Amino acid sequence: MTEFTDRTILVTGAGGGIGGATVRHLIAAGATVLAAGRDAEGLAAICAETGAEPVVFDLESEEDIRAAIEGRDLYGVVNCGGWGGEIATPMDTDIDVFDKVMSINARGSLLVTKYASREMIRVGKGGAIVNVSSQASLVALSGHISYGSSKAALDNITRVSALELGGYGIRVNSVNPTVVMTPMSAWYWGRPDIEGPFLEAMPLHKWATEDDIAAPIVFLLSDGAGMISGVSLPIDGGYSSR
Repeated sequence: MTEFTDRTILVTGAGGGIGGATVRHLIAAGATVLAAGRDAEGLAAICAETGAEPVVFDLESEEDIRAAIEGRDLYGVVNCGGWGGEIATPMDTDIDVFDKVMSINARGSLLVTKYASREMIRVGKGGAIVNVSSQASLVALSGHISYGSSKAALDNITRVSALELGGYGIRVNSVNPTVVMTPMSAWYWGRPDIEGPFLEAMPLHKWATEDDIAAPIVFLLSDGAGMISGVSLPIDGGYSSR
């Protein structure tokens, strides 16, 4: 597959599971990938494995983001960088955690979109942006007041960006995954009292893999999705269809 040859795509959160899988899929499809993260150490493994170029910036710093992106000839972006925050109810949430989750997941993705879209418009060849949202923006999940709110904001950023950038031939979509069971998520989602009822309610009765998320991301970046824009695509085993 060589559809992405001569196309440069920026992937934030590239040191993580979904971000890393997305980098692998894009490299296999012929893309030039800029693997972005908060520190070089976290990017070392995926860049050594794939040959992606590391790009270091903090999603909470507009100046970092601007400096890292300005002047690059971009075709696409995957906004995968994010932070889970806490498991808390509206009654006991730590508002400082809420603010940080919003700053990284919503504000950070908007800042990347702000500067990347300027470069995509300058290049003049259209392109695509995919925001990695969550099923937590589509349905209410217990304990997810901060995370779900940040991803709902990200879905609105997707829709408005699709409206504003469509005239430049730039498509913007979200993917809304269910849980990818990793050691990081197992502390909560792996608990029998959480995992059992959740999977029972999901029509496919299984957790997603990183590749389950990366493949649809790459499709939405591709020419095959040329008339798809402004969509929030659930990748949740049917959970949000209940």
